[in-house]
Amino acid sequence: MILLLGVVQVGLLVRDQILVVHAAREAAREAAVDPAPDAARRAALASSTLAEARLAVTSAGRGAAGSRVRVEVAYRTSSAMPLVGAAVRNLTLRASATMRVER
Repeated sequence: MILLLGVVQVGLLVRDQILVVHAAREAAREAAVDPAPDAARRAALASSTLAEARLAVTSAGRGAAGSRVRVEVAYRTSSAMPLVGAAVRNLTLRASATMRVER
């Protein structure tokens, strides 16, 4: 039973990591076309089912058209899985993406 719970927990972590990577790509794309300071965070939240309270989005390097903007997304996981959930509590998943600024 513990082995099965462990496999399910790993599956949930893999799913969250994929969502974090996707959110980083979407946030970088939005930051490349929209100069608003909160555009990247809005895009990251809209593109995934990640909990807003546990998501952190930072962007840097946005300049004139042709420059590159880098967005980093960090997400604190949460697990209610019995027995094995405590092993991954407070784990932070991270991803980053870089895009060329279009406007």
